[in-house]
Amino acid sequence: MAELLEYRGHIRNWRGLCSELGIDQSLPRSEREQSIIVKAYEKWGREMADHLYGMFAFSIQDGAKLFCLRDQFGTKPFYYYQTADGRLLCGTTIRRIMVQDGFVKELNPDMLQIYLTLTYVAGEDTFFRGVKKLMPGHWLEFENGKLTIGQYFDPSAQFRPDESKTLAEWADEIHTTLTRIMPEVKEDSETAESFLSGGVDSSYVLAMSDAKRADSCGYDEERFDESRIAAKTAELLGVEHSVANIQPEQFFEVVPYVMYNMEQPLGDASAIVFTLGCQATAKHTKLCYSGEGADEFFGGYNMYRNAERYGENLKTFYVGNTNIMKEDEKKRILRHYNENILPIDLVKHIYDETDHLDPLTKMSDVDIQIWLEGDIYLNVDKMSEAAGLEIRMPLTDRRIFDIAARMPSRFKVNEEQNKVAFRTAAAKVLPEEIAFRKKLGFIVPVRIWLADERYNADVRAKFTSDMAAQFFNLDEINAIYRDYVGGNSDNWRKVWTIYTFLVWYEEYFVKR
Repeated sequence: MAELLEYRGHIRNWRGLCSELGIDQSLPRSEREQSIIVKAYEKWGREMADHLYGMFAFSIQDGAKLFCLRDQFGTKPFYYYQTADGRLLCGTTIRRIMVQDGFVKELNPDMLQIYLTLTYVAGEDTFFRGVKKLMPGHWLEFENGKLTIGQYFDPSAQFRPDESKTLAEWADEIHTTLTRIMPEVKEDSETAESFLSGGVDSSYVLAMSDAKRADSCGYDEERFDESRIAAKTAELLGVEHSVANIQPEQFFEVVPYVMYNMEQPLGDASAIVFTLGCQATAKHTKLCYSGEGADEFFGGYNMYRNAERYGENLKTFYVGNTNIMKEDEKKRILRHYNENILPIDLVKHIYDETDHLDPLTKMSDVDIQIWLEGDIYLNVDKMSEAAGLEIRMPLTDRRIFDIAARMPSRFKVNEEQNKVAFRTAAAKVLPEEIAFRKKLGFIVPVRIWLADERYNADVRAKFTSDMAAQFFNLDEINAIYRDYVGGNSDNWRKVWTIYTFLVWYEEYFVKR
């Protein structure tokens, strides 16, 4: 008989599954979902995820066989590690693996070259030697010392443009589908709030939800502060609005906490703000909606409008949403550089599978498979859990992605606008000024704060430390820092990425 060892997630279509699998719908959610996972495995085996909508990662013991699975987009993490004596350790956190017998903690230095370009850990390898991610849309079986991994969902294979529909019809399908999904995201007995920025994604989710309160982050620096725009949206929709005003002192103070709970270094400065936002929100709710997924599915990033211009050159440089250090610069700053470790190698298989598709679709597919998993979903999962907050993302759903995969790129971006069809759908419940507001991104004043000696003492100390000297040529990284302080604001990302790696390394290899 199969036994569920570990499960994290939320199953949206639980009502239908309970009926199909003979499970009592009145069971408490935890017990009900555990029963769904086990019975779905017993009925459908490796194909079970084809029947589930939601977010999930789990492991099941089935006699001598261990079966593990991760959802289609990687909203929940899952890791595994083979010991020297041939056992498999696994779990939804790396720390769960680290405390088990047979684990040997060693740094995987090759990941630093990937990290300095992407600012996050992409692909199946991690910064811990031997610890691997089970990638999104994959299952794992381990029996009698043999490890087998298979893929049940490949985003690249889903893209089949349908030229038969108009913009209005695509917008109708998006809106109708989201209308059907929203009641599944929360049970009637639960009360949820909703994160709200100045953008269309979170505004659309809020407008479609039953949330009575919206939560935003803000800053004293007005040009970075989207909370003022969010306040107008909340007022328009008739919901309460709370703002966590982020101060530079608390921003830098929480960085070690973030890197420890993230388990991998993450150079996305918005993750620090998100953490503080989760902590503030968790004081008055334990459940919150968020709008991740729409940008990658429906062409939300401004750079996507350059896709046609990039053309065939994409496969030589586009490795995802961030690309902050080129190989020549990494050769200069790293004490040990491996010519065979190249970020572009992580996405070659995606370009091979999408060679027949247009440039925008290729960019989108790379971001769905690499950026979303490695940065966005990791951040949402780890930092909400650390704060005791559960986040559900209605726009990250196979049914929403199915629309995006069939939608021709001209309905996603044009010369003037991104997310065209998605914004058209949102305009059914939002004023056009909100639905078609220019994308700003989750901008953070860290680019200013890093140069301010009132806040950057730890940055400066780490850039001259013996710890940093293990990995970097100190003259080179301090030259980058001086150039940044001297006015080259573009260098702030490089400084921040180096710094977050050093903070993470200190947390896991110096303090512990």
